[in-house]
Amino acid sequence: MSPESKKLFNIIILGVAFMFMFTAFQTCGNVAQTVIRSLNSTDFHGSGYTSMAIIYGVFSASNLITPSVVAIVGPQLSMFASGLFYSMYIAVFIQPFPWSFYTASVFIGIAAAVLWTAQGNCLTINSDEHTIGRNSGIFWALLQSSLFFGNLYIYFAWQGKTQISESDRRTVFIALTVISLVGTVLFFLIRKPDSENILGEDESSDDQDMEVNESAQNNLTKAVDAFKKSFKLCVTKEMLLLSITTAYTGLELTFFSGVYGTCIGAINKFGAEEKSLIGLSGIFIGIGEILVTLIQQRFVQHLQYTEYCVIYEELQQRFIGICHVNKTDKNICPRRAYILLRKNTDNKNRRLCMSGSGGSLFGLLSKNNRFGRNPVVLLGILVHFIAFYLIFLNMPGDAPIAPVKGTDSSAYIKSSKEVAILCSFLLGLGDSCFNTQLLSILGFLYSEDSAPAFAIFKFVQSICAAVAFFYSNYLLLHWQLLVMVIFGFFGTISFFTVEWEAAAFVARGSDYRSI
Repeated sequence: MSPESKKLFNIIILGVAFMFMFTAFQTCGNVAQTVIRSLNSTDFHGSGYTSMAIIYGVFSASNLITPSVVAIVGPQLSMFASGLFYSMYIAVFIQPFPWSFYTASVFIGIAAAVLWTAQGNCLTINSDEHTIGRNSGIFWALLQSSLFFGNLYIYFAWQGKTQISESDRRTVFIALTVISLVGTVLFFLIRKPDSENILGEDESSDDQDMEVNESAQNNLTKAVDAFKKSFKLCVTKEMLLLSITTAYTGLELTFFSGVYGTCIGAINKFGAEEKSLIGLSGIFIGIGEILVTLIQQRFVQHLQYTEYCVIYEELQQRFIGICHVNKTDKNICPRRAYILLRKNTDNKNRRLCMSGSGGSLFGLLSKNNRFGRNPVVLLGILVHFIAFYLIFLNMPGDAPIAPVKGTDSSAYIKSSKEVAILCSFLLGLGDSCFNTQLLSILGFLYSEDSAPAFAIFKFVQSICAAVAFFYSNYLLLHWQLLVMVIFGFFGTISFFTVEWEAAAFVARGSDYRSI
């Protein structure tokens, strides 16, 4: 098997393993509160919301130490060990006890931080600047497909059920535990890639010498340096503004992944289908998530090659001999071409190059997408506001905290199953719009040192998700919707501000880091 084929094989195995694990875990999270409600009539007393709050709270704190863990243990063993804890958490529902339920929540919070750090490392070492986009797309598509299979099973298995019996619960969670263990074992199929041409490795001997020196540093020193960088970065203007947007993604993540399915399952007016609709809701959330990803993947591939060609023409016309790139290579990274332009010209010539032939990078955006990432974020917030308004009209206010027997309260309109499923699709659609653009702008603003930026992103998102799961135990539906509307509005404004300032600085030939 050639080195490139081996790396592609590893990415596919990575995606399939995550698909199995998160088919089990996301299905578990979607039905957890509904199952816990049925258990609260027995000797067991707990809350699925509290469990998820613990998971995300521990996850956010654990992000500070997991890079060192992965560096010492390695990504493959790190993912395998994390997968065992995911399976343990799911298995707790087979015969739950309060102490085991909440203890497993703590362990899976730590395991999640290790898992996602190791996943990023595995994706990076199996990619180069030509294949990172393709590999990320393959992984994301396989991961998001996990929303289909488990929820589809729930839809058919719970068809016609108004209460979840002990037999139903055990059957579902034994199956989910086995599925999670299958995904965990698959990590052992990942092969060690050849050390050449991994992402972030420069071809020059000077850069190779720097990497050798860096690899000799102590792991603890690296962890401390990364922590210091993260702290300095989190108080910058642009990161503070983006943190508002990130906070919103944490709140709406909680709502669509845990609260909304519980609301649907609690509405007695949906009749015998109320429990099976939880699975159907999860399926349509997944359709919304994947739809945006596929559309953007196709658009970005076309945009990047066109963008590269424009930048290449500028380099060729004004600065012949600066770099040696092959224009026929459609996989060339436009960001690399832009960095070459930035490194090898002074500000005056850079501005000339940026203004010629329609303005290179942002001239292209003016022709193809005048406002950069903002239209996608605007679409996301409009879709979410429509969904929130329809949910407000379609569902009774006490649905998130209804007792085990459900709620017979009336909504502002007659509760409709069709409207509820439409809102599931809109929630997934809007979430994908926000997350893809946040990842895009962070990767572009901090391309030369992205780890601290993404660590802050996950930290803020996880903390807000934990807070949202906690208050979901107490707040009525309309108050939860109001919190998300407020954060969504200000988060969108703050994202627009960062995007406009970034565009203005690059158009003037300044470095992003000076914003």
